[in-house]
Amino acid sequence: MSTTTRRTRSLGLLAAATLVLAAAAPAAAGEHGVGWGGGDRSYELTVMGTTDLHGNAVNWDYFKNAEFDDSAHDDVGLAKISTLVNQVRADKGRANTLLIDAGDTIQGTPLDYYYAKVDPITNGTTHPMAAAMNAIGYDAAALGNHEFNYGLDVLQAFKSQLDFPLLGANAIDDRTGRPAFQPYVIKMVRAGPGVPIKVGILGLTNPGIAIWDKANVEGRLNFSGLVEQAKVWVPKLRKAGADVVIVAAHSGADTSSSYGDALPFPENAATLVAEQVPGIDAILVGHAHKEIAERVVVNQQTGKDVVLSEPLKWGERLSVFDIDLTLHHGHWTVDDVSSQVLNANTVPEDPAIVSLLADDQQTVVDYVNSVIGTSTEELSAATARYEDAAALDFINYVQASSVKANLTGADAELPVLSIAAPFNRAASIPAGDVSLRDIAGLYIYDNTLLGIRLTGAEVKAYLEKSAQYFQAVPGPGTYPADQVTNAVTPTAPSGTPDYNYDVMFGLDAPLTYDIDLSQPVGSRIVDLAYGGVPVADDAEFVVAINNYRQSGGGGFPGVTTAPVVDNRLVEIRQLLIDWVTAQGTIDPALFSSTNPDWRLTYMGDPLTITP
Repeated sequence: MSTTTRRTRSLGLLAAATLVLAAAAPAAAGEHGVGWGGGDRSYELTVMGTTDLHGNAVNWDYFKNAEFDDSAHDDVGLAKISTLVNQVRADKGRANTLLIDAGDTIQGTPLDYYYAKVDPITNGTTHPMAAAMNAIGYDAAALGNHEFNYGLDVLQAFKSQLDFPLLGANAIDDRTGRPAFQPYVIKMVRAGPGVPIKVGILGLTNPGIAIWDKANVEGRLNFSGLVEQAKVWVPKLRKAGADVVIVAAHSGADTSSSYGDALPFPENAATLVAEQVPGIDAILVGHAHKEIAERVVVNQQTGKDVVLSEPLKWGERLSVFDIDLTLHHGHWTVDDVSSQVLNANTVPEDPAIVSLLADDQQTVVDYVNSVIGTSTEELSAATARYEDAAALDFINYVQASSVKANLTGADAELPVLSIAAPFNRAASIPAGDVSLRDIAGLYIYDNTLLGIRLTGAEVKAYLEKSAQYFQAVPGPGTYPADQVTNAVTPTAPSGTPDYNYDVMFGLDAPLTYDIDLSQPVGSRIVDLAYGGVPVADDAEFVVAINNYRQSGGGGFPGVTTAPVVDNRLVEIRQLLIDWVTAQGTIDPALFSSTNPDWRLTYMGDPLTITP
């Protein structure tokens, strides 16, 4: 990889493009006038970008029922983004700017869930994210992988509500072999009188959709690699006359794949696109939830710089690309590109967007704050990633119970296990009244439940994979959690995320094991037992598992080929809500004991982990 760091400035036919004419500016703010060559002139185009909005329309934390705040004091939401966009447009001149997005818009908050499941947009309701993005004036957006979570009908309804194209060149229709979504759009920007600038925007989404949302897309859509499809479509953009080519890529900058070699295409490939596909000027990066103000990558074929920027997530940042062009002999050429990110916590929310969404917001707030039961004690997930916690036991108990109730034949005689991950460190079910938002905070993803059959050897291999989450330690003793968890691996160069660490639980008898951090990766699970009896390699179990994991998410062994014995695909979060509603009371004595089912050790000695 060839990268350098530069000082940023201050501030239709499915396979065919769409030409859009932007409003002409009386005088381009970035235009420096007629210069040399009897007509040469320069111009500055500004392209703004967001990504991974994940249903954050306003600056609100539905799980805390309060204005959003975190340790970095970030703010979130399209209402904040709107203010930043308005400021850039005022500074640059609106006609000299474009606004795009790199995907993951309609999943992530209770607002998204409500308008997909409770009052679905397929029944005619307008999605609040569509309403806000239309009001702000987006020019194009790429598909994210989470756009597919609620099924193609919801996605198509969302697409139909947008005033701008939803792009996905590498989302291929199985029937036609052609893109199922518009691959790109060309925006015509008037740089004063004379020749307009043609700005090509190519949308690329993530190949992992084929794994993560297999139940929604199998037999209907397939997903090619970003590099492969960029090599097809960038030349088409240039042939169509694009003077500037911007890629909105729902794919991280640092090459890696959470699904290992399950697919031939990498999950995070934005840098590879920049390196290997000539003709690209800039890439708006998404998916990885990282902040990249500016990264310059040298194209291996042309030697030209390609500028990458990623505006973190949730509307916390706005990427701003400034593109200098020169008109010479009737043709525009790009001279220079630079980028920066603007912080949403520096501005107030746009009152127009807040007002537009006020009714939708209140509806969802009322919904998530409805009380559905009680709990005899607090169940916190704060320590669940490094010690046995009742909060994960609760998830596992409900999952395992649901799968067991639907087993038939010989499978009904097998012991049932379950897996769950510590999705949200801030989650806590309080003692006393339990609201729907408490459950939603504990299980933040829209996963569905399956039951699969694994052998004892496969259970151990699964746990060994999970134990890669932990860093090696030099000896017994006490360690801060950050020195033990989130290990860097070849498939997780920035550290293994919490959602790719699973705890395994036994329903009718405890599944117990130690994770010995004195041992190398692959040999850490010791004393694996079910009901106090060592687990034999040829033993058989039914395992309750979520669709993300069963379809290959995280690259866990054995699960994608394991026999499926319960395929109802019921949503796990709704299962938890329904269980609490039906039972009335959460009592950890039902599913969690004072003796830990698993623990971290060093040569048999328990480790002490501090927050």
